[in-house]
Amino acid sequence: MTQPDIPQRAPFVMDCQPGKYAWCACGKSMKQPFCDGSHKGTGLAPRVEELTEARKVAWCGCKHSKNGAFCDGSHKSLA
Repeated sequence: MTQPDIPQRAPFVMDCQPGKYAWCACGKSMKQPFCDGSHKGTGLAPRVEELTEARKVAWCGCKHSKNGAFCDGSHKSLA
């Protein structure tokens, strides 16, 4: 698998508490935007992000952000 699946063409915006989060990079997880292990065998791996304070996060939903796990608006230019 060279390109991730696109679970949605918008960010997953949510209030998050401090802690570590494993963001799904393959797009196959049933627990979007977080990893559920569905990446096994895809050649892709989750990206672990640590939040040090509670905040609203726009997790990338299209899996094409150049800002890793965080939305950069790349979903707007996908074909």
